[in-house]
Amino acid sequence: MEKRRFFSSLVYPVGFILVLWLVKAIELFFDLEFYQYGIYPQDVKGLRGIFLSPFIHGSFSHLISNSIPLLVLGVALYYFYRDVAHKVFFLAMIITGLWVWIIARQSFHIGASGILYSLAAFLFTSGVIRRHPRLMALSLLVAFLYGGMVWGVFPIKDGVSWESHLMGMICGVLLAFHFRAHGPQRKKYSWELEEEDDEEEDEEEENLPWQTPDKRKDSGGLSRPHGSGFTKIRYEYKSGKKKSGPGESQ
Repeated sequence: MEKRRFFSSLVYPVGFILVLWLVKAIELFFDLEFYQYGIYPQDVKGLRGIFLSPFIHGSFSHLISNSIPLLVLGVALYYFYRDVAHKVFFLAMIITGLWVWIIARQSFHIGASGILYSLAAFLFTSGVIRRHPRLMALSLLVAFLYGGMVWGVFPIKDGVSWESHLMGMICGVLLAFHFRAHGPQRKKYSWELEEEDDEEEDEEEENLPWQTPDKRKDSGGLSRPHGSGFTKIRYEYKSGKKKSGPGESQ
């Protein structure tokens, strides 16, 4: 079962990477330049780059440096987050590309590094906020393997779209919070469920309709609001003999 799940998780990441290599091969074989189909900020024609730029790379070294991490992170995404993997991948591409088009400097931005940063940020953040043992281990693995990527969000190296890296990272974090209720969840133990039940019961008692606002959180007793329609009964106990006083109508 696990082996089948692993191999099925390879399908989409491997297919995506093969398309990247096919585009680069066509570009070189026919002596073409596809960079003009990248994202060009604040230009209407540059909007097409939101969908096309991830498939375009400036060199083989650029393509190789993106392909291996995309394979590792893509397989992890489809293996552990199968239910939302398609949505995360697609939204990472669209949202990151749109933000780059809005705020980036005037230049052609190409490559799948924005998606790469988004997947890394999603996997790391999602594992932390879910507190799931296996997913937290995955978070540590991502931090160990690709923690150095964080330097890519700063404008340190010329010719690198640090805006794509930064926007991709922010997008991945936001997607992790957005989909935190989907996919694998941490197992809750019996004592945790009992504590939640007790908290719910306390909240219900604090909001009983006949409690006055100043005493709804007072566990010492309940009081009915003053007004017509209520009767107050007083009991007195003396010398072991019970006497009941008359009812006093308010």
